[in-house]
Amino acid sequence: MDMEPFLHCVIPDFIQSQNFLEGLQKELLNLDFHEKYNDLYKFQQSDDLKKRREPHICALRKVLFEDFRTWLADISKIDLESTIDMSCAKYEFSDALLCHDDELEGRRIAFILYLVPPWDRSLGGTLDLYDVDEHFQPKQIVKSLIPSWNTLVFFEVSPVSFHQVSEVLSEEKSRLSISGWFHGPSLTRPPNYFEPLVPRSPHIPQDHEILYDWINPTYLDMDYQVQIQEEFEERSEILLKEFLKPEKFAEVCEALEKEDVKWSSRGPPNKRFYEKAEESKLPNILKDCMELFRSEALFLLLSNFTGLKLHFLAPSEEDEVEDKKEGEGTSAADHTEEGTSHSSPGPQSPQTAVSHSSQQSSEQTDPESEENEAKRDSSVPTCQGELRRWKTGHYTLIHDNSKTEFALDLLLYCGCEGWEPEYGGFTSYIAKGEDEELLTVNPENNSLALVYRDRETLKFVKHINHRSLEQKKAFPNRTGFWDFSFVYYE
Repeated sequence: MDMEPFLHCVIPDFIQSQNFLEGLQKELLNLDFHEKYNDLYKFQQSDDLKKRREPHICALRKVLFEDFRTWLADISKIDLESTIDMSCAKYEFSDALLCHDDELEGRRIAFILYLVPPWDRSLGGTLDLYDVDEHFQPKQIVKSLIPSWNTLVFFEVSPVSFHQVSEVLSEEKSRLSISGWFHGPSLTRPPNYFEPLVPRSPHIPQDHEILYDWINPTYLDMDYQVQIQEEFEERSEILLKEFLKPEKFAEVCEALEKEDVKWSSRGPPNKRFYEKAEESKLPNILKDCMELFRSEALFLLLSNFTGLKLHFLAPSEEDEVEDKKEGEGTSAADHTEEGTSHSSPGPQSPQTAVSHSSQQSSEQTDPESEENEAKRDSSVPTCQGELRRWKTGHYTLIHDNSKTEFALDLLLYCGCEGWEPEYGGFTSYIAKGEDEELLTVNPENNSLALVYRDRETLKFVKHINHRSLEQKKAFPNRTGFWDFSFVYYE
């Protein structure tokens, strides 16, 4: 028994008969396996083994949940129930189970019996154990257990039992195991830890000239903005290709590849693992790009693209109602369904909008407009953003405290040449409580992805697996990609 980083035990040669083990392995490999896939894991799992009739599976189930359970309850001083909870898992190349604590109502001790061929650390698939910080959040891997034939591992499930199955790196061998839980009285959990909120800021005063310096002129054409808004309002998402001017995009990529950027790892690993640029030390071209995404002109351009009110000059639904009232006559036809239909406001040109704002500010305001101004101030559009580096092993996870609210996500990708969806690294949107994907945004060079999500939508970046190292064959200096990631709030 080992208490660090949490109570666990490794029992080699758990079953004496090799013939029995080989028979068990044969029965397991004949089972139907189903792919398990979401933000946290990718592997294959059998159906529940609780009612299987195969002789070796039956015999193992009896040993584990009768004699072994009695012994385990005695040494752990936990009143373990007779509930049977076991299945078979098969991990193959690029499969993984990321950092989590296993806590679910009634689970008290987890177990894994390995039935693997000769295995070493270079093949991946280790059971990695994490220590925790003062908030009971996982910090780093402090112990890695290498799978071994006929070895049983068990550990106490608790608020600090953070662990992962590292990615399997072998293209020939399968990591086969039987795993499950012994159930008992639930432990009291410490209060949920809520991370400090990421600060949000209103736009930076910056006129439309910044758009003409940076953005493909196609996207500044008013007629094209109308088309973009119509498509966005229908789908709540759009991908704008070749968004930055080619020369600006080339400068940004060159600065990212020079390795002058200071990166820091973002965790904790039960929520995320990627690298974030330290903004204060960015090269000027990257600082300027971050400034573009925070600029007043871009807030207004995004309003034109999406129909959202991200700038006080952007038309709102209230404005549309007022406009409609002014245009209404008194005939009966005006009160038909057609007469009161809702139409989308036409987008405003960033140039005319910004210059219009300076005219407004010099005019005298009346009390009613001051009241409207106060309303606007109480809900000023804001944003938060970061420059991220994505490499093999990186990911984000949906977690219990994932915040859900109305927001516009913006992603601009760099360094994605040769990137394939099977590598991971795509952003996936799902409905709360569901595994089925609503939308997947794949990394694509100089493409601006805009996605509007509601309170029932969650997102994650899929774990980047070792297949991604294929990118280096075509691009030897490349070890992943970068993105500018911003979120805008009305």
